[in-house]
Amino acid sequence: MILMQHIVREGHPALREKSEEVPFPLSQVDQELSENLIEYVKNSQDPELSIQYGLRPGIGLAAPQVNRLKRIFALHIIDEDKDPISFVAINPRIVSHSVEKTYLSSGEGCLSVDREIDGYVPRYARITVKAYDAKGKEFKKRLKGLAAIAFQHELDHLNGVMFFDHIDHEMPFKEISNAVAFEHN
Repeated sequence: MILMQHIVREGHPALREKSEEVPFPLSQVDQELSENLIEYVKNSQDPELSIQYGLRPGIGLAAPQVNRLKRIFALHIIDEDKDPISFVAINPRIVSHSVEKTYLSSGEGCLSVDREIDGYVPRYARITVKAYDAKGKEFKKRLKGLAAIAFQHELDHLNGVMFFDHIDHEMPFKEISNAVAFEHN
């Protein structure tokens, strides 16, 4: 089980490295990593478990955040229609995206960053993605809103990019052209 002490923090070199493609069939180690990533995000959103194990709530977790340079991440989100979007993405990629941008009006956060960082992080408003599940089956999804933002945040981790790299540090709340703010509770 992944706990907060297993999550590397800002400044750790794994967060700035490009992760490696994962071969199939998955090794036992990569299978367990996939299961542990999705287990963390689900458990962290359960009020009892997050208190019991001291888990900071998160909607996504990428392998580099637990010091494993593999192209794997997990997302677990309840979208604006109250539908769960929950999956492990292996070797994920964006195959198309909207021209329109979005950003979280409250700013983004990260389990690997222990400080508040103010500013808007521009993201594509809608994306079509492809990835593989733990059985090696390719899937395709169209994501919008928080799920699209979170997918892009986690994909950045696989490329050694942190969310705050996208913030305009001179004017962190500068209006983003062709963007609509996304409000998240």
